Amino acid sequence: MLVHPDIDPVAFALPAFTVFGHTVHLQVHWYGLMYLLGFYGFWWLGTRRARYPHVNWPHERVGDLLFYAVLGVILGGRLGYTLFYAYTPDGRWLEALDPTYVFKVWDGGMSFHGGLIGVIVAMIVFARQRGLPFWEVADFAAVITPFGLFTGRIGNFINGELWGKVTSLPWGMVFQEAHDGLPHHPSQLYEAALEGLGLLTLLWWFGRSPRPRMAISGLFLLGYGCIRFGLEFVRLPDPQFGYLLWGWVTMGQVLSLPMIACGLLFLYWSYRRGAGTAGAG
Repeated sequence: MLVHPDIDPVAFALPAFTVFGHTVHLQVHWYGLMYLLGFYGFWWLGTRRARYPHVNWPHERVGDLLFYAVLGVILGGRLGYTLFYAYTPDGRWLEALDPTYVFKVWDGGMSFHGGLIGVIVAMIVFARQRGLPFWEVADFAAVITPFGLFTGRIGNFINGELWGKVTSLPWGMVFQEAHDGLPHHPSQLYEAALEGLGLLTLLWWFGRSPRPRMAISGLFLLGYGCIRFGLEFVRLPDPQFGYLLWGWVTMGQVLSLPMIACGLLFLYWSYRRGAGTAGAG
């Protein structure tokens, strides 16, 4: 049995300063640093993928796409959390109770599925402004996105949040925030390994050769959806919802089902129609 190291979520604090007579204390959290690392990894991996002959993206285009993706992740992730998860245990929507809740990013709360929607919107805008096919942009981004999932889940682990169910496995971990003294699945690390590094490896390998447009995006949706759906069986359900159906279906699984369906559909369409070389994939 392992014990969570109970890391201080604050990486470091900046010296206090005064603004208009008020003392301001700024703290930099590990979770925020993990987001920054994820964004840097997106750029670093993107500039290397852009050199592939069948991709051939200008170096500066990767940085421009990153700017749009950052906006999509932050705005979509926060809005998605507010819409999908921000409820009290008795079912009341926090945004209705406090209309400013969505802006209180310091309270925490980001949704992957909301961030995905935000990034899709950002890619649509980016593609139109650059005169590029949407699927060229989407396939390029899909390959390198899992690195951000990896760093985000490491951030969850550092915070000691989103732990899994009680387990008797030797790597079960006691989380202080669980307040039960029992070993739980370190589901954040499972997700970091599978949604992050595992999916990144699969997509990077798949994208090393030209693929029909839409194929890489389809594989990303299918891969993430299946991994997330499966890992929900060892992850505790969101306390405000519990299980939604049949005593085992969680909100994460409900939100992952459309991803699985779309992933299968996109893969089928891409190879059925041979939709261009996914050079940009």
